[in-house]
Amino acid sequence: MSSSDRRTLLRLLAVLPLAACGFTPVYGPQGAGIALRDRLRIEPPDTREGFVLVARLEDRLGRATAPTHVLTWDITRSQRDLAITGTNAITRINLAGTLSFRVTEAATDTQVQAGSVSTFTAYSTTGSPVSTAAARRDAEDRLMVALADQLVSRLLAGAAAWA
Repeated sequence: MSSSDRRTLLRLLAVLPLAACGFTPVYGPQGAGIALRDRLRIEPPDTREGFVLVARLEDRLGRATAPTHVLTWDITRSQRDLAITGTNAITRINLAGTLSFRVTEAATDTQVQAGSVSTFTAYSTTGSPVSTAAARRDAEDRLMVALADQLVSRLLAGAAAWA
């Protein structure tokens, strides 16, 4: 048996358990990704960070043209000093964020999915005040994008039950 035949056989054997468990791709013809696309109205933002979050969610899920479900969300953020020098100068700050969410049917206001996702990011304060402010803003944006990506993963995992 040649090496390429063995590889083909191993690939087929690796895929076999997925076929047996009813695996379907999330963005396949019958997947939850297609079912959610352009059907979820996202609560509008009222802060700059919220705008970054909603922009990322709409980028991943599409902007609803005929929404069947509504996504409401709330962000909780905290900040913690990570690195402090001997002279008590803070050189690194950790930003943690939790995004609580709730998905309801638009017509009946019945909750179909809820939960929260959390992550963190950090930035350096060793530069000038201008570079520190830019680093902070970039870290806030990265935190919102990471929270949005985690939320999309959670929605896609649970959407088969309600979408």
